[in-house]
Amino acid sequence: MRVQFNLFSLLIASNSASAGMSYNMTPGVTPLSHDIYSLHMLIFWICVAIGVLVFGVMLYAIIFHRKSRNHKPYLFHEHTWLELGWTIIPFFILVAMAIPATLTLIEMNDTEKEDLTIKITGFQWKWRYEYLGQNISFFSNANTPRDQINGKKPKTALYLMTVDHPLVVPVHKKIRFLMTSNDVIHSWWVPALGVKRDALPGFINEAWARINRAGTYYGQCTELCGMNHAYMPIVVEAMSEQGFQQWLAKQKGETESPVELQKQWTLDELKKRGEEVYMGICAACHQPTGNGIPPTFPSLNGSALVNGPVAGHIDRVMNGKPGTAMQAFKNQLSDVEIAAVITYERNSWGNKTGTSVQPIEIKALREGKTVDQVKAALLATAPNKTPVTPAAVSPTTSAVPSVTSTTSAPTASTATIPAAPPQAANATPPNGAAALSQQQLMEKGQVIFENTCATCHQLTGEGMPPTYPPLKGSALVNGPVEDHINRVMNGKPGTAMQVFKDQFNDEDLAAVITYERNSWGNNAGHPVVVQPSDIAAARAKLGATP
Repeated sequence: MRVQFNLFSLLIASNSASAGMSYNMTPGVTPLSHDIYSLHMLIFWICVAIGVLVFGVMLYAIIFHRKSRNHKPYLFHEHTWLELGWTIIPFFILVAMAIPATLTLIEMNDTEKEDLTIKITGFQWKWRYEYLGQNISFFSNANTPRDQINGKKPKTALYLMTVDHPLVVPVHKKIRFLMTSNDVIHSWWVPALGVKRDALPGFINEAWARINRAGTYYGQCTELCGMNHAYMPIVVEAMSEQGFQQWLAKQKGETESPVELQKQWTLDELKKRGEEVYMGICAACHQPTGNGIPPTFPSLNGSALVNGPVAGHIDRVMNGKPGTAMQAFKNQLSDVEIAAVITYERNSWGNKTGTSVQPIEIKALREGKTVDQVKAALLATAPNKTPVTPAAVSPTTSAVPSVTSTTSAPTASTATIPAAPPQAANATPPNGAAALSQQQLMEKGQVIFENTCATCHQLTGEGMPPTYPPLKGSALVNGPVEDHINRVMNGKPGTAMQVFKDQFNDEDLAAVITYERNSWGNNAGHPVVVQPSDIAAARAKLGATP
């Protein structure tokens, strides 16, 4: 009896606790979300009515026609009207359900006569918003404090749901959304708006919303887009038309203001701004401590790149590294943000280079101009034409900006950023280039494998079958070298194996194939060396010139 009483008490308590919870869809704040909700409820009640009817008849038959009551079953072979009834009635029920569903689908795809168009691009792992025709664009990053993520502080009600730059839109206006992706498949979902669309690389999907009530509305990426999928929230702020116009004016003013570019930033100012950028974007991969997650995300603490020539560091941040997880940030971050985050990385943790990079130098590098030319252009477009305190950098007459240093070392204060010429990803060595030794190929191949291939096939070559087959003991890797080259260059349709012929040059392909064929016990006692010339021959055979 005590056990029954305790169970009954728990049942009452659970019902009381769940009284304020909602398990239904949200009606939302847009006409479209209201229509979706109404359609949902219509279908729901139709299903309830069908369930009550069907299970009611079943229960009636079970109770009153059971054998224990000596009920004699009615025997019949067929019943024409019964068969017509259970065929025709469901048909009309489906038609009654299909008509409002079709009307709602047509409305969902009617993106014409919009008042504002916003392009949404998914990145790993953030969103970029572009207000077409307004010359405004920005990235929206999750800004949940790292202490909450690491469990050092209590999680708030909006844990993993807030961002640094929300999407701002006006109420009572038809907003058209164009959705695409820069890398993998993402999905933009805001329940209150009744909008959920996949963002596909190479494609553009459309959606729209007209928000009836001002407020802040939250959503998330609903596609498993990689390691940091959980850190890709969406925040939409809907405000009055007047408030939105004021926000637009402020954004345009900040975008066009040259003050931050011309300002002479101190090392501490750059480090403070750079820390904000790093924690919001870079820390997810390279960790707040800068130690990374080798080999996929290398350590920045003590890194030869970060502590080496500043030109190489800038190039890596701006242009990324093809074939690895390192993205190109030149179109994702502003000149101020790039200069700040590079300065922060070079002067944090165990890195003590003492060098700083000024935003005007990044702008000059983008435009292929000298710092003085950029200053003159900014001054010419300034409304008051009043000179702003210039950055203390060494003048140069080339199209190469200089780099400021806080130390007295002459090599730092006069260092220059070489303009890196664009190179095709699959550029081949010149004709007659010397063959590489097995050791050279193995060393280079290991670096490429660990940065690119190990994510799927594992450092041990064991893979994750069946999606990512093992390379250790693989019949392909230990078989004819031509088949191995073909698989790496051209991939395998219908599987996760990508095409790498346009991602790597001939030397890189030769190196990683050589490494795979001579590691983990493959081709034991019979080393196989693939030269860049072999890759070039394979390209020529396929008619794929580099």
